[in-house]
Amino acid sequence: MLSQLARLSTEADGRYATADELQFLKDYFQSLNHRMSAYKKLQASEKEIIRQVEAQMQSLDPSLFRRGSQDVTAKWRVDALRVLRHSAAALLINDTERLRDRLLLWFQTILGAFQARNSSAVTYDVMKKVVKQYLTPEEVNLFFPILDINRTVLGK
Repeated sequence: MLSQLARLSTEADGRYATADELQFLKDYFQSLNHRMSAYKKLQASEKEIIRQVEAQMQSLDPSLFRRGSQDVTAKWRVDALRVLRHSAAALLINDTERLRDRLLLWFQTILGAFQARNSSAVTYDVMKKVVKQYLTPEEVNLFFPILDINRTVLGK
């Protein structure tokens, strides 16, 4: 939404915005209660969500947390938590552009350097299954597109 507001401010400079240009605000305010509810649930459950994702990934393929002989589980937890928090913020303010531009593209480079893109793809596939337990269907519909963006940008 912040990106959309900035764009609207530039495009409508010196004139009133059209109804079409303001539609994103109407849509945002109609979904605000679901966004706030999902944000609070993610905030309250983040540690458990990360724990469950880690456990499921370990059961799928323990090598996802290894880079050669090094165990990178602790680093994965920090990174997964960081992206989850930024994703929840993107959900709250409805601004995936900001998430992509300010975190995901930078993080994509880091993951590529450490050859961790495969584990990242699995992370967001598993995270969808875990998060679904915590959110209502309406909240899932708002949050899953963000997890899909995470997977697309950060996965292989």
